[in-house]
Amino acid sequence: MSDPIITPSLVLLDADAGDDADAVIRRLAGLVGDDGRSSDPTDLIDGALARESSSPTGLPGGIAIPHARAESVTVATLAMARLSKPVDFGATDGPADIVFLIAAPAGAGSEHMKVLSALARALVRNEFVQSLRDAHEADDVVALVTEAVSPGAKPAAAAPATAPGVEKQGVEKQGVEKQGHRTSILAVTACPTGIAHTYMAADALKLAAERADVDFAVETQGSSGTTPFTAHQLADADAVIFATDVGVKGRERFAGRPLIESGVKRGINEPDAMIAEAVAASTDPHARTVAAGDSTDPVDETDGSGIGVGGRLKQSLLTGVSYMIPFVAAGGLLMALGFLIAGYEIGSSTLSPDMSDGAYVALHNSLWDLPAGGLAQYIGGVSFAVGSTAMSLMVAVLAGYIAYAIADRPGLAPGFTAGVIAVTVGGGFIGGIVGGLIAGVVALWISRIPLPQWARGLQPVVIIPLIATAVTGAVMFMLLSRPLSWVNTELEDALNSMSGTSKIVLGVVIGLMMCFDLGGPVNKAAYAVGVAGLGTAGAGIAQWEFMAAVMAAGMVPPLALALATVLRPGLFTEPERENGKAAWLLGASFISEGAIPFAAADPLRVIPPMMLGGAVTGGLSMALDVQLRAPHGGVFVMFAMNGTWWKFLIAIVVGMVVAAIGVIATKQIKTTTKTPEKAPEPALA
Repeated sequence: MSDPIITPSLVLLDADAGDDADAVIRRLAGLVGDDGRSSDPTDLIDGALARESSSPTGLPGGIAIPHARAESVTVATLAMARLSKPVDFGATDGPADIVFLIAAPAGAGSEHMKVLSALARALVRNEFVQSLRDAHEADDVVALVTEAVSPGAKPAAAAPATAPGVEKQGVEKQGVEKQGHRTSILAVTACPTGIAHTYMAADALKLAAERADVDFAVETQGSSGTTPFTAHQLADADAVIFATDVGVKGRERFAGRPLIESGVKRGINEPDAMIAEAVAASTDPHARTVAAGDSTDPVDETDGSGIGVGGRLKQSLLTGVSYMIPFVAAGGLLMALGFLIAGYEIGSSTLSPDMSDGAYVALHNSLWDLPAGGLAQYIGGVSFAVGSTAMSLMVAVLAGYIAYAIADRPGLAPGFTAGVIAVTVGGGFIGGIVGGLIAGVVALWISRIPLPQWARGLQPVVIIPLIATAVTGAVMFMLLSRPLSWVNTELEDALNSMSGTSKIVLGVVIGLMMCFDLGGPVNKAAYAVGVAGLGTAGAGIAQWEFMAAVMAAGMVPPLALALATVLRPGLFTEPERENGKAAWLLGASFISEGAIPFAAADPLRVIPPMMLGGAVTGGLSMALDVQLRAPHGGVFVMFAMNGTWWKFLIAIVVGMVVAAIGVIATKQIKTTTKTPEKAPEPALA
């Protein structure tokens, strides 16, 4: 590499760089700009502050590693400050006095990433950190860092030291001789940016494994590439550790292995505890394991030993929604296509899929005995019937995959059954969510009951589905059918009762509901009312206007966030900017869940502006008398809007702009409120 990653001009020793993390980051970014390594340090500052606001970068031992990728950065760079007055970067053990700003070019290659990750690994070693504190000159720091990050340089010996700042406590050797070999632990580490925490967690766990005297291998799924485990390593593994903030690639490789799971920071802060838990799990027949068929799932960081109850609940609901959306999209678009081909009356004609009057038989025979409308009406009827059938599966799929997310495959049968029962008793989407959660919990509880060896083979395919389905069905029918039906009916009646009083107020309420949980139960309750209204025999203008407000408001969040990432990219992390590109299509297709990655990472600053924009769009849609006869499809079903499509677009654009401006404002408000007395801006090159 022609340009050194750090120079003396990028080092501050015993400096007062400000009173808070924002000021330190601005000071170090100014050094990067002054050294000619960033064409616009503001871009770097925005990226680093956005990363800091989503997850503080302070580490135990008085270390902080704020980092960002930025278009303005021309070469991979480290700027370092040894602070005379330590500053809080969110570490659990106090403020930091050693701060490295890692600045990576937006298109940094693997060699750059390897250099930056090497620094992260070096910071895990106590002797390296102490050398930085003892350095007398900036040249000494440059020499230490260069030696640590030089490609091909032999890493310092892994001394028996704990994670930075954590005192040794006489770690007990925990390796267990098992059938002729020592306990073997595999670990996967990954963080959203893949620059620093990924590799720090990997090395911290490696050192902890050496102290515990166990065989250990780690797979870092980061920016500098991944070296997958060998087949031999996978076969010999006694337990697995996932220290990740993002999904694990190739999770299914570890099926059946005992699992210890947490966010990546715990791998840095508590490596000895995680290794000890993995060793204990390796001999525990009741330990949690990686389920067969598991694929990449989101992982929430918690302060405890694994994913919290709230995180598991969120994952389960989002899993159900993600599997349900294709049924909604396919079914809604096929129904809309039926409208386009055969006319809007197809929804109430004899070709509609009404099981009570044998319409499916008539539809099947109509190829040889075409209806009065001819071939076009027949094809439109088929499209509408297929779409309606797909839509009718929504609640069952939602409940089934909520249960699947909790209990894996044994939860599918009771989950799907619970969803069908929810529809049968009039519980709607809320009933499907409740039924799916009950089915998953019951199936998971049964799976943890110890059984004799001869019965274990029957447990996942017979015992769990049988008992869980029976228990869930009994609870749904005997205890919850009337309460669920009452809740769903009251919610629908409350919304429909507003139609006669004030359409605009109704539109505002619809917009608030559609944007409150971005595809969750409140969103789906409003959507269910709209779809149910379209399906009634007497559906007319009131129902079509309701559906138009639902769809328009539901499109606002992903579109608004996509617009915000274009207007102010520095306020968002790199993964969020990538999600913003996909959000354009998701929003245009009426998939509100496209905004979930943004809301999950920063709910207080994202959801309120989305609700504001949705309320504006919903009220404006009602005020403009927009009508829609299709239950899904976004801009692709504008032909089903009775000539009001241009009003539909006006309502969406206005709400989108309002929400985008709102989220940009809230992002900036939080940044400035962190700094009551703003530090002076550094000189920017």
